[in-house]
Amino acid sequence: MIRLFARVPLRSDAQLTIKSLAEEAGLRRNKHTGLKDLFYALIKVQQSPPRPFTDTEREVSEKRKNDLVRVRAERDSLRTKIQQMARIIHVLEVKNHQLREAAGTDGVVRVFPGPRR
Repeated sequence: MIRLFARVPLRSDAQLTIKSLAEEAGLRRNKHTGLKDLFYALIKVQQSPPRPFTDTEREVSEKRKNDLVRVRAERDSLRTKIQQMARIIHVLEVKNHQLREAAGTDGVVRVFPGPRR
């Protein structure tokens, strides 16, 4: 069926008929009546024009698109904040390590003034 609908048959004339379907599948025409019903239903669906969107469906679609844009912007903002926080944490870990080394063995932490701002 798929090869017939895609118009790339291997064994038949590519017509959307039961005869072509049987040839393509290598079956006898009078067998597998369930396939015949399915085949005709698929032909009917394929040949019917798509129904237009209703106003409600169009509004829902627009709302979802706007929500998607908003959520993506929020995601990008959060990614930027996460990167900033990671850099801050790294700097604080380095400073903490330096302070612990500066404390020496007496356990007293001496804080030296940093550059003035």
